[in-house]
Amino acid sequence: MTQQPPRSLRSLPPEGAAASLGAARREAATNPLLDTLQRGLAELDAQGLRRVRRTADTACDARMTVDGREIVGFASNDYLGLAAHPALVAAFAEGARRYGSGSGGSHLLGGHSRAHATLEDELAAFSGGFSDAPRALYFSTGYMANLAAMTALTAKGATIFSDALNHASLIDGMRLSRANVQVYPHADTAALAALLDASDAETKLIVSDTVFSMDGDIAPLAELVALAERHGAWLVVDDAHGFGVLGPQGRGALAAAALRSPHLVYVGTLGKAAGVAGAFVIAHETVIEWMIQRARSYIFTTAAPPAVAHAVSASLKVIAGDEGDARRAHLAALIDRTRALLRNTRWQPVDSHTAVQPLVIGSNDATLTAMRALDAHGLWVPAIRPPTVPVGTSRLRVSLSAAHSFDDLARLEAALIEASEAQAVQETEQPPRSLRSLPPEGAAASLGAARREAEQPPRSPCSLPPEGAAASLGAARRETAA
Repeated sequence: MTQQPPRSLRSLPPEGAAASLGAARREAATNPLLDTLQRGLAELDAQGLRRVRRTADTACDARMTVDGREIVGFASNDYLGLAAHPALVAAFAEGARRYGSGSGGSHLLGGHSRAHATLEDELAAFSGGFSDAPRALYFSTGYMANLAAMTALTAKGATIFSDALNHASLIDGMRLSRANVQVYPHADTAALAALLDASDAETKLIVSDTVFSMDGDIAPLAELVALAERHGAWLVVDDAHGFGVLGPQGRGALAAAALRSPHLVYVGTLGKAAGVAGAFVIAHETVIEWMIQRARSYIFTTAAPPAVAHAVSASLKVIAGDEGDARRAHLAALIDRTRALLRNTRWQPVDSHTAVQPLVIGSNDATLTAMRALDAHGLWVPAIRPPTVPVGTSRLRVSLSAAHSFDDLARLEAALIEASEAQAVQETEQPPRSLRSLPPEGAAASLGAARREAEQPPRSPCSLPPEGAAASLGAARRETAA
């Protein structure tokens, strides 16, 4: 006889369901951990900060079905519209037929396939032009690649100089690295130079995103390279949002700026513009060999399925070819149009020239209201709130894809204007002074002040004992992590 499953709430009459739910609540009340977590969730609800997952029923694309509804999506990072590209889908299937569904082990214990090795060679050739002896290392995720770069290349006594708006994965890697950490104000090369001048660390790492994921601005890469060379430091750049989009043939932000240096470490991701999954690090061959030996997030995890790597190889061919050029040109035109249309709302656009186009609204509640208004028009534009962005700068993040059309942007513009006008009318009582209540120059100043406040840790982590450095870096992470 088949064993009967436990009774569930669905199988109970209403009074039984209520009793079962009550029992669950009583259990939580007597369990300190559950009680703490439930109070934490209630606090997130009260602050308008609880995140909700939405479920896609179809492939990632500009037009897709989400939670059973047809929508135009401005949420993904599929910048070139390759996630559903037939050539990539076919390559994925071919890779699965050739290599199977899984790798079977870590890269050092049987899981490193010919597909992985081929992809690493292709990536080094494609984006390694900054080095005379480039080599690439493939990771399952961008998070793991950044952890590896931070932990394998530093040790106790090293100093990391980190942009205040760096991605959370970089910040977590710094916390694990045991290095001293100095956080400099966002894109402030003068402040960075002063920190470097004052440092006597034997190993120095400057760390920066290239395209900052919540503002869309680009780091001053040429100045960062110059500072690294002047001070004998290494520069680690995370080009998650630039690879495939920036530079000739989409080779990335370093290629776009025509930068070369023997002391560069380049991190890129393959689940955004490349349309597949995974990430990579490119650096001098000695650096990569050391990471193979010492990067724990590379060594102690199962390798990604070889079919994924095989699909990325197909993606590189599209990115580097004529079709990739055409998609980047269309994306550039969409960016120009979006920059113009965002200025037609009552809210404050961020000056971004990339596919990330933020529209700062201010409060959490107002931003959520705007997001819901757009959703009612069949437009998915996510609300970005603290701790991803500084308090008071909650925003809509419009993420563009080459799969979008100008008709999609026309729908977006009409809905944004309607939502911003409706919100102005519905505010019957005066809210706290926010970005909305300021003229454009005031809004920009307020946003700048909020950023500066987020950028400045209470004290430099280098001047703190280890536990103080961790606390200070944790505070910076809570303000800026994406």
